[in-house]
Amino acid sequence: MFSHEQVSVRRGPRSGLPIIIAIHSSALGPAVGGCRLWHYPDWRDGLTDALRLSEAMTLKTATANVPHGGGKTVVALPPGVVLDGPARRDVLRDVGELVESFGGRYATGPDVGTSAEDMNIISEATRQVFCRPESVGGSGDPAPYTAAGVRAAIGAVFRLLEGRNGANEVRGRTVTVIGLGHVGTQLARMLARDGAMLTVTDVDERRRSLAEELGAEWCAPGQALTAETDLLVPAALGGQLTVELVPELRCRAIVGPANNQLAEDAVAELLHRRGIPWVPDYLASAGGVIFALARELRGATPDEALRQVGGIGAVTEELLHNAARLGISPHLAALRRVGERLAAAPDAESAPTIAVREAIKAPMMN
Repeated sequence: MFSHEQVSVRRGPRSGLPIIIAIHSSALGPAVGGCRLWHYPDWRDGLTDALRLSEAMTLKTATANVPHGGGKTVVALPPGVVLDGPARRDVLRDVGELVESFGGRYATGPDVGTSAEDMNIISEATRQVFCRPESVGGSGDPAPYTAAGVRAAIGAVFRLLEGRNGANEVRGRTVTVIGLGHVGTQLARMLARDGAMLTVTDVDERRRSLAEELGAEWCAPGQALTAETDLLVPAALGGQLTVELVPELRCRAIVGPANNQLAEDAVAELLHRRGIPWVPDYLASAGGVIFALARELRGATPDEALRQVGGIGAVTEELLHNAARLGISPHLAALRRVGERLAAAPDAESAPTIAVREAIKAPMMN
């Protein structure tokens, strides 16, 4: 695990609950990360989560060329604790005050257990918050922009594989979308609109109606990962790409918004050996946070922010070309790029690059 610039653990003065904010890095700009409100067996488990997730945010922002570092807020709820309205407001006010205490070095947004409405409450105590409701001047639901970023990454992959350009990149190509939640549904609609031949699946059978609406094939969740397809789109739970699965894959490439798709880092190397490009999920899924940060923290117009989301395509294309040139996986190429960016930052001494450098030193197997 990377070292961290600063970690604050405080018992909320109103709520009495443990609130953890971890700043992994601010070398490339103020740190950002979601506010997770979750039950943990012990508050130290929440601390471990905050350290891990803030590190992942540095990787996301640095890979996507976002001028921010990585951080995370975790409210560690004891088992069985349920927050009613006033108690929830108390803990969110506590979070806002702790965020404000960082003096602009850290901003937070929604994550597991929190919503845009919660961010509005946090904003009563700090301006360092994003993804507030549109009705109060925020950027609103990030899902459409997350989907747009994935779509841009998909375009880059097909340009690499087939030299296709424009909106016809996916026309006539087979695409399998696994998971029809908020982001997966929006992405499936985009791909159908652009002429992809869709197969979709979800553990919720009620989602089958979307397949009918889009003229897509429906398959059982257990069959989707090994379906014969041009593109596999993981949009559900993480950890589905395992060492055991890689030999069974029948896809040409993998791009999706699901977080933590790899069960372990070794899977990236195995995919590389099989010649299956995998766009790192921390890049493919960055569109929502790119849009929100541009709108709410940097004052961009909606059109400007959307153009920045579309830039994921160019970043993906560059990453895949660099990985191919170096003969390494896109994941390792991304880690290498992050290490270089952090090392070159003006405040390089505060840039925690130990884990990245260890990854760079690892044997580059072909």
